[in-house]
Amino acid sequence: MKRLVVLGAGESGVGTALLGKEKGYEVFVSDKGKIKEKYKEVLIHNEIEWEDQQHTEAKILNADVVMKSPGIPDKVPMVEALLEKGISVISEIEFASQFTNATIVAITGSNGKTTTSMLTHHVLKQELNVGLAGNIGDSFAKQVLEHNYKNYVLEISSFQLDGCFNFKPKIAVITNIVPDHLDRYDYKFENYIASKFRIAQNQTKDDYLIYDADDEVISEYLKKYPIQSTLLPFSLTKKNENGAYLDNENIIITINNNKIIMPAKNIALDGKHNTKNAMAASTVSHLLKIRKQTIRESLENFQGVEHRLEQVLKINKVQYINDSKATNVNATYFALESMDAPTVWIVGGVDKGNDYTELFPFVNEKVKAIICLGVDNQKLIQSFGNMVDVIVETQFMSEAVKIAYKIAESGDNVLLSPACASFDLFENYEERGRQFKEAVRNL
Repeated sequence: MKRLVVLGAGESGVGTALLGKEKGYEVFVSDKGKIKEKYKEVLIHNEIEWEDQQHTEAKILNADVVMKSPGIPDKVPMVEALLEKGISVISEIEFASQFTNATIVAITGSNGKTTTSMLTHHVLKQELNVGLAGNIGDSFAKQVLEHNYKNYVLEISSFQLDGCFNFKPKIAVITNIVPDHLDRYDYKFENYIASKFRIAQNQTKDDYLIYDADDEVISEYLKKYPIQSTLLPFSLTKKNENGAYLDNENIIITINNNKIIMPAKNIALDGKHNTKNAMAASTVSHLLKIRKQTIRESLENFQGVEHRLEQVLKINKVQYINDSKATNVNATYFALESMDAPTVWIVGGVDKGNDYTELFPFVNEKVKAIICLGVDNQKLIQSFGNMVDVIVETQFMSEAVKIAYKIAESGDNVLLSPACASFDLFENYEERGRQFKEAVRNL
C-alpha cells in the first residue's frame, strides 16, 4: 500500500486526503498550525490519521509521495529533508489530475486569474458539465472524488505550479506576469516567470496556450523558450491571425479560420484589464464550441468577483470601493487607472519587495489623500509623502474608513486597494475586504 502524506490541512490538503484514501493510499495528514474544526471533523469522520501543531518526522519521512499545501515554502526544513531523501513533493493539482480524464482549462497569471476563471466557468456552465476549482472554491481533489465533472476550470497559482511535474491541461491561460511573491523566488523575477510557464511544460501541439500578447514579459519568454502548444494570443493593440484582438469596440476571435465577433462595450465588467479577461474567457469558450450567443449573453450578465473593484456603497455622494484582492502593485495600478474622480486611497500591509514607481503618475493625478493601513508603513510614506497633502497611518480598518469619511467630499471615491499582502493585520485579503465593507456600512 502506498503511503500518502499531506502537509497542511486546509481545503486542498483535506480534499487530497479524501481522494487519496478512496484511491487506496495509506494517508497521514500533518499540519504545523491548528487544524480548523470543520476540517478536523471531516478527517475524523473519514478515519484519516492526522496531527496538528507539529510535524512528526518519523511519520512523514516514510512517505511514498507528499502533497504539500501551496502556502508552505520549499525552503522549510521538513520539505528539504523530503527532497533530500528523493521523495516526490507535489501539489494538489498534480495529485488530483491523474485521477480524471476531464478536459482541463488551467488559468494562471499575477492578476486577473480569479476574474478570468470565474468568467470562463460562468460561460461554460451554460452548456457544459464543468467544475471550478484550484485556488478557488471546493478543492479540485474533492471535486474529482465527488462530482467527476467532464470539464474543469482551474485557477492555479505559481506555488501550485511549482508542485506540478506531469500536469497537462488541454487549455492553459496566462493572463499576465508582473513581479509578485518574489520573496518565495529568491527575489529573482526570472524564477517566478519560469514558474508560471510550468502550466504549459507538458503541452503538445494538440493543446492550447492562450496569453496576453501585450505583456512583454510573456512575449520575451516565448521568444527565448519556444513551447510546443498551439498559441492563441489576445491583444488590445495588435491584430492576431489566430487568437483575439480588439477592433473598433469589437472583440474578434479567430481559431482555425473560424471567426466570431462580439461587441466589447456591453461587457458587464469595466476597464481595459477586464476586456482582456473577457477575451481570454471567450477564446476558451470558442475553443470548447460554446455558441456565440451564449458567450455574448454570459459576458453581459456576469456579476464580478468579491473584493475586486467591488462597489460597496455611495454615502453623501462618495463611492466606497473594495479592491482588497489587490495584493500587488500591478493590481492596484489597474484600480487607480480606472478611477475617474478624486480618490482617497487606503493602502498597505505586508510588502513583498514592492516598487511603487509605476503608480506615481496616477497618484499625482487622481489621489488626494493616502491612508496607510499596515504595521510598517515606512516605505509608503517615503514613496508618496511628497505627492499628496494628507498621508496618515492607522492599524485599524474601522479607523481608516472613518478618516476617509472625514477627508472625502461629494463626488470623490474612497478606494481600498492595498498593493500588499494582508497577513500583518488580517487573516487574509477576504477578511480585510469584509472588514472594510462592514466599516463602510457602519458609518
